[in-house]
Amino acid sequence: MGSGHSHAHSHSHGHDHGHGHGHGHSHAPADFGRAFAVGIVLNTAFVVVEATFGFLSGSMALVADAGHNLSDVLGLLIAWGASVAAKKPPSDRFTYGLKSSTILAAFANAMLLLVAIGAILIETIDRLIDPVEPEGWTMIWVAGVGIVINTATALMFMRGRKHDLNIRGAFLHMAADALVSVGVVIAGVAILMTGYVVIDPIVSLVIVAVIAWGTWGLLKDSVKMGLLAVPDTIDDCKVRAYLRGLPGVEAVHDVHIWPMSTTETALTAHLVMPGGHPGDAFLRDASHALEHHHAIGHVTLQVETTFEDCKEDCG
Repeated sequence: MGSGHSHAHSHSHGHDHGHGHGHGHSHAPADFGRAFAVGIVLNTAFVVVEATFGFLSGSMALVADAGHNLSDVLGLLIAWGASVAAKKPPSDRFTYGLKSSTILAAFANAMLLLVAIGAILIETIDRLIDPVEPEGWTMIWVAGVGIVINTATALMFMRGRKHDLNIRGAFLHMAADALVSVGVVIAGVAILMTGYVVIDPIVSLVIVAVIAWGTWGLLKDSVKMGLLAVPDTIDDCKVRAYLRGLPGVEAVHDVHIWPMSTTETALTAHLVMPGGHPGDAFLRDASHALEHHHAIGHVTLQVETTFEDCKEDCG
């Protein structure tokens, strides 16, 4: 019984950096440091301004929005920390490095959003029962600034959201915030035009529903990744079919595909090859194909010449 660990991934990342981004192993976290820093500074400053004006003008929508923005700053800090940790080299103890911290961060981000939703809901229901007259103009101006800041921050994370759940969490946070601010502006205009103070909490409820929808998706995906489910972007049937179709492969078993981080995927599989060990070039080519056609960058293949270890998933 021979076993071959293909190291195709260790050198392939070097030479295909230029076109590698199309293959699902986008090196997204590498260049989002500035986006995180700018986003955190802008949003922290805005939270202070918004909370102050919210209390002064009596608009609960502004105060709730400031609270939500604060959860954003924390969310960005968590996501940034994880994307930095993901670049740490492997150690004797953490043989994968700290890549999977990005999965924990996406989960923590979803949890934070849930807390923010709860806080806004409680406050909103309180306002529906006991309406307060807010200052419409203050709501419009302050929330208007919020739209600009949050949209700008969201756009910085826009291109990474497809490849990295952690970056998607940051993007969703910011996009949800821009929507919240739009809602507050609309509420301010409507209150000025109609004088109905109840508009303030009603808009708040709509905003909560929007945030909840995005949070649910993030929570679900991060839990699936934490439980090492095959990533949604990968068709495990196609991967198995590819391995079974390799020349000389009689059967495939013990196939495991799991996320190492929000951007990287690993695979291990046993190939039953009665004709004997096919050599390193075969393993290298198989790894290369899995990386480029199935976005699996870390491949370990074990070659077996007999069916002895075969489980029921053979053939």
